[in-house]
Amino acid sequence: MRKFTLAISLLACGATACAQMAKPAVKPVAASPYAKSITAAELKKHLYIIAGDEMQGRETGTPGQHKAAKYITEHFKRIGLEPGANGQWEQPFSLWQDTLKESRITAGGKVFEFGKDYYAGLRDQKDQTLGQTPVVFAGYGISNEQYDSYKGIDATDKIVLLIEGEPLNADGKPLFPKVEGQPQGTQLRDKLRTAGGKGAKAVFVVSANVSQIGRMGSRLMRTGLYFRDEITTMEYIPNSYFIGTDLATALTGKSLAELTAAVKESKAVATVAPVTALTFTKGKLEVKSSNVLGILPGTDKKDEYVFVTAHYDHIGVINGKIHNGADDDGSGTVSVMMMAEAFMKAKKAGKGPRRNIVFMTVAGEEKGLLGSRYYTEHPIYPLSNTVVDLNIDMIGRIDPEHEKDSNYVYVIGDNKLSSELRPINEAANEQVGLKLDYKYNDPNDPNRFYYRSDHYMFAQHKVPIIFYFNGVHVDYHGAGDKPDKIHYPMLAKRAQLVFYTAWEVANRPDRIKVDRNEK
Repeated sequence: MRKFTLAISLLACGATACAQMAKPAVKPVAASPYAKSITAAELKKHLYIIAGDEMQGRETGTPGQHKAAKYITEHFKRIGLEPGANGQWEQPFSLWQDTLKESRITAGGKVFEFGKDYYAGLRDQKDQTLGQTPVVFAGYGISNEQYDSYKGIDATDKIVLLIEGEPLNADGKPLFPKVEGQPQGTQLRDKLRTAGGKGAKAVFVVSANVSQIGRMGSRLMRTGLYFRDEITTMEYIPNSYFIGTDLATALTGKSLAELTAAVKESKAVATVAPVTALTFTKGKLEVKSSNVLGILPGTDKKDEYVFVTAHYDHIGVINGKIHNGADDDGSGTVSVMMMAEAFMKAKKAGKGPRRNIVFMTVAGEEKGLLGSRYYTEHPIYPLSNTVVDLNIDMIGRIDPEHEKDSNYVYVIGDNKLSSELRPINEAANEQVGLKLDYKYNDPNDPNRFYYRSDHYMFAQHKVPIIFYFNGVHVDYHGAGDKPDKIHYPMLAKRAQLVFYTAWEVANRPDRIKVDRNEK
């Protein structure tokens, strides 16, 4: 059937007519042989290792992340890059994590358990041990000239019990509407600050969400990662605990609904039981991680640097399930590896780049862009001489919006800082033929993708960037983000686009201008 249809078509069309209808072929450029060496097969080979189960999801600071760093390093060595971190392959950095060692609350003759009956955010909490301590109920916990939850209440050396929310007026609207630039005193931090000013030792916040908190499992027992030198407030903020209705009832004899109704009706609520004992003790862990850097020295513009980046960390093992992170961001990681190899092939053929190219895979992205933040705060190469960062984060899948036309890639941030970068990328795309989708480049994009990957750390330092992205899909941050779901031919095309763009930026006579400052 196919041969017959084709023959009839050719007879009907005629050789001359068909030639007129055919789209002119794009003339190959010097980069073409090397771009085409970035193949679906090679990307797949590396991705099945980077996103394999043995890497255990590459969570920052874990053995799986360190194993991935070693694999990337060995690849950089094998292809002939030079170590890019002051003679080393890795730029090490330490992060810190608070862990819960012990916590319990005893009240009304019953012991209440952390993670079941109550919980606390560990980051701002301090070690605390209380014996028998009175509890006072202070409604919403707001105290100002118009509204005073503490009227007639002495909170000194006591535990203050609050409910979530804020007072409403007769129309059901907030009594203290938000006015930009003016503090309202209705946020939790404000309420804690108020309680601290009243002399409270701790604050209990009754929350209906406590019954759901157990789903977090062991993650509830540790904080996210952070840098040790992060500034912390010196003001006194008492420890706060979100308590469930069982503990609230043990203290007041009332349900959450009854407490809320009492506050709305301005009725006093007396506690019927003090806290007999409260214990909260933390530990602190140092978590070691690193960015992996390889450099290809330039030929004549040796004081300028082109960065090609991706993050090689992911979110690890959650509830016993490995989150492989094949797309996020194994796809970007293996693309950086293959681009490095392609550029090295060009160098060996006498076509090395004029500018230095730094291939960097960073850790800590999933923890808050920590690896790229560390690099830009401790740059190995001057940021003032960094020409561009081409960042790749998820380019191996198809999102729901492009199921019928999968030949696309989202391009984000290309016109934020330089008027020259978009034309360069679009010219590079003539060699690849992708649809460049600028949807998420909109400054009003509610997803705010421009701020959510490692390029943004460079952009903050006025380094022009492009963020290449395939959009989110059903397996985003899920256990289903596996190598067998990657669209490898599309991954190769997208990686080739980045390669062609990097080639042009690295070899053009003048560095690209920084002449814009768009949101």
